[in-house]
Amino acid sequence: MRPMEKPLQRVLAVLELLQSHPTLSGAQIATLVGVERRTVRRYIVELERFGVPIRTERGRDGHYALMPGFKLPPLMFSNDETLALSVGLRVAGELGLADMTPAVASAQAKLERVMPVSLRRKVGDLHAVVALDLTRPQAESGSVAFAEITRCASAAQRVHLVYRALDGSTTERDLDPYGVGYLYGAWYVVGHCHLRQALRSFRLDRVQAVQALPQSFGRPPAFDVLAYLRESIARLARAHAVVLRFRADLAAVRRAIPASIGTLTEQRGGSIRVDAQIDDLSAFARDLARLNLAFDIVKPKALKVALSDHLRRMLAAHG
Repeated sequence: MRPMEKPLQRVLAVLELLQSHPTLSGAQIATLVGVERRTVRRYIVELERFGVPIRTERGRDGHYALMPGFKLPPLMFSNDETLALSVGLRVAGELGLADMTPAVASAQAKLERVMPVSLRRKVGDLHAVVALDLTRPQAESGSVAFAEITRCASAAQRVHLVYRALDGSTTERDLDPYGVGYLYGAWYVVGHCHLRQALRSFRLDRVQAVQALPQSFGRPPAFDVLAYLRESIARLARAHAVVLRFRADLAAVRRAIPASIGTLTEQRGGSIRVDAQIDDLSAFARDLARLNLAFDIVKPKALKVALSDHLRRMLAAHG
């Protein structure tokens, strides 16, 4: 971890760590802040000089904790922290949680009230020149459902959902929410659906109601919400089933073919098979023509025709 530049920042970082942990050893603080262990003791003494009561447990590394009942002063942010929060709030405002928009605006206004004029100008300049390539939300999601589902996912608590499908039909089901993810302009909750007895994903903008249930569940270790969403979207049935065989290593194909496009399987002889579901063969052929990798089209024949047509047009256009 790169050490912080300013001693005061490091002292305040130690205070934040003590606030968020019941107890920490000197070695742990040194690692988190990026300083030597003997420096940690100096920072503890500095905090005590500021009037922060700290309980010290003697030992080889020493353990430190805030005294019970101590109230920390109001939040203090460095200029860099304030800038990071401002950018984060801007991103949050773009991610389609409709009910959260007033909270984002309120939080930004509070930040601006305590910013020095020079920093406020810097934030304004940053927003004027920085463009964010965010996938626009397909639909607005309510922050009430978002907040309740994420709370239950964190607590490993089952929920009851009233859900409206794409065709307009409404169903009710119990769900063990493993996590929430934002992908391709929509928020999803992923978890074990007790109605289908299988892993499923649900768009939050289609959740009509959510209720926490008293049952708990065990979350699979290291469950990757976004990986599941990308793979499940890649497997959705579309107009054309495509199979490609790449003569390249797996890492190179992974960089070329997004997980949302298709699934990758290593074959004997070192080739990589890609299975994909595609609606527009012409557009997919154009994407394939840009790749700097050798591949064969296993199926469908229509994709071979689309790729040949595209290449002939390119040759004709460039003489």
